[in-house]
Amino acid sequence: MNRKMYEAYCRTYQNVMKMATGVLDWTEPQLIKGAGAVTKLPKVIKELGYNNVLVVTDKGLMGLHLLDSMFEELKNNDIAYVVYDGVQPNPTIDNIEDARNLYLGNGCQAIIAFGGGSPMDCAKACGARIARPNTEIPKMRGVLKVIKKIPTLFAVPTTAGTGSEATLAAVVSNPKTHEKNAINDPVLRPKYAVLDPSLTLGLPPHITSTTGMDALTHAVEAYIGNSNTADTEEKARMATKMIFANLETAYKDGKNVEARENMLLASYYAGVAFTRAYVGYVHAIAHNLGGMYGIPHGLANAVILPYVLDYYGESAYKRLAELAEVAGLDCAGKSDEEKAKMFIAEIRRMNKDMNIPEKFDQIKESDISLIADRALKEGNPLYPVPKIMDKEECVAIIRQLMA
Repeated sequence: MNRKMYEAYCRTYQNVMKMATGVLDWTEPQLIKGAGAVTKLPKVIKELGYNNVLVVTDKGLMGLHLLDSMFEELKNNDIAYVVYDGVQPNPTIDNIEDARNLYLGNGCQAIIAFGGGSPMDCAKACGARIARPNTEIPKMRGVLKVIKKIPTLFAVPTTAGTGSEATLAAVVSNPKTHEKNAINDPVLRPKYAVLDPSLTLGLPPHITSTTGMDALTHAVEAYIGNSNTADTEEKARMATKMIFANLETAYKDGKNVEARENMLLASYYAGVAFTRAYVGYVHAIAHNLGGMYGIPHGLANAVILPYVLDYYGESAYKRLAELAEVAGLDCAGKSDEEKAKMFIAEIRRMNKDMNIPEKFDQIKESDISLIADRALKEGNPLYPVPKIMDKEECVAIIRQLMA
């Protein structure tokens, strides 16, 4: 198939998907917001009639005692709970199965995901396996492979970046193949999201920066893609504006509650945007660098973002120019191309000022072809990107990322 035919195939697929998704349920999670909001969650759970829940988190958060106030309120509301804290930074199939077994073995009725993107992904995939006991995780990879209702999911983010509390996506690693399985289905979307800035006050600067740039990547990739709605466009603009106004403040002053709260909301808005409008090649490459080398997802997105935006070139100038204005850059008298390039340059400036590297030293030349194949398998034909990428172009970008 020549390039023109392949591009036509991808665009046709994307247009069909856009029309098909119009009939899906896009109800957003109910929000519980503000400092101390996490202590209000148990009462909500009790009012819904649940008396036994699985809490999915990681050992780091348990060690920081961030869940203690929630545990206390669960007890006060006579809600039994069991904790799965074995989630790894890139949750594995084994993590999902262990959490599922704990849920079933203890007669749980609902799931609380507490943490960053990894506990969220683990909890969602756990729910999918509970709903689909005879379907293994790799068989759920792709779009609309779960369908059946999962246990009610309550999401409590402790980072402002993944937006997973708002999305229908979960990503699970396969350690045997060093591959990531992206599962996308509206049934995975949490029913409630708790945005409590007090949980993010202790985040280290490098986590603040990389998760914040992860959120920006979600907003940008959603906005410049071809499957937007009026709502996703508005949410992407709101997220972009808030991230440019608050991320570096939160990075420099981690105890700034207002900046932390604004970043949580920005991350949520970006999550709402990309869960319907999709992401793009930044994520496709990032997922597969993460699967191959264990590179944290937010860091991967932050580093890759300007390179892929450079690649899009003229096809993305108009939309990036609009985001440059939203971000508050000095756009007076400049062309769309100039504004777009200013926006990309500002992303590089932010990365540098927040000590995010420009390249990766983990990438091996011998792995590049496989990484590119896997990235394009994820991205094409699904992601409605401004410009369709082929294998040669993907390889070239990955090489640019090598230190």
